[in-house]
Amino acid sequence: RKRAEMLEQFKAAGGTIAGGGDASVEEEEVKTAFDLKLIGFDAKSKIKVIKEVRAIAGLGLKEAKELVEGAPKVIKKGLKLEEAEELKAKLVELGAEIEVS
Repeated sequence: RKRAEMLEQFKAAGGTIAGGGDASVEEEEVKTAFDLKLIGFDAKSKIKVIKEVRAIAGLGLKEAKELVEGAPKVIKKGLKLEEAEELKAKLVELGAEIEVS
């Protein structure tokens, strides 16, 4: 009985038992695919942003223009982190506000 009380106190303090494990603790999921999302853009650089979005997403001019003007929108999905960060840097340099998620 004393052992059971000690065990409860230990668990209440946030401890776990070796070999056991707390069912309420979830493992962190490692994210491997990222989305590139256009949040907004500088009005002065709209044409440059449209051209770059067109190249990145493989869209026609009309589709790219609609995507940019409809921000916030996802430009491309399923990218590796390095690729997403590289594209983000390029778009930010042109005057776009980008989020990688």
